[in-house]
Amino acid sequence: MRANMRAIQSYGNVKVTTGVATANNVQLIQMLFDGLLESLSTARGHIQHNNIAEKSKAVARASRIVIGLQGALDFEKGGDLASNLNELYSYVTRRLFHVNAHNDIAVLDEIHGLMREIRDAWEGVPSLVPASTRATGLMN
Repeated sequence: MRANMRAIQSYGNVKVTTGVATANNVQLIQMLFDGLLESLSTARGHIQHNNIAEKSKAVARASRIVIGLQGALDFEKGGDLASNLNELYSYVTRRLFHVNAHNDIAVLDEIHGLMREIRDAWEGVPSLVPASTRATGLMN
């Protein structure tokens, strides 16, 4: 059973590594949000099953992703949008600390909803970029 689990994890790691190697910036952000949403869902399940150690790992992973997203903001080019996202990410980080300390599923669901909205917004970004830019690979 352990060998099967390691094989599955290795496959997942190869899939992620391959995806990252071929992704453009928009796809990378989308992948980060996918990982964030997955971590939040995992944490929820661990809270429901009273698996506190694994919940803490999932919340820590979610926190690292949010901090990574926050660190990637370009305030010069992003203007007000970058500032607003910075404030949102700071809020989400504080709320994740609350979730970790209090196992608060309602707050976890709030965070998941907020991050899902942002992830969904990223779905439309490629359509905002001119086709000629996408075709030449300038979106990277």
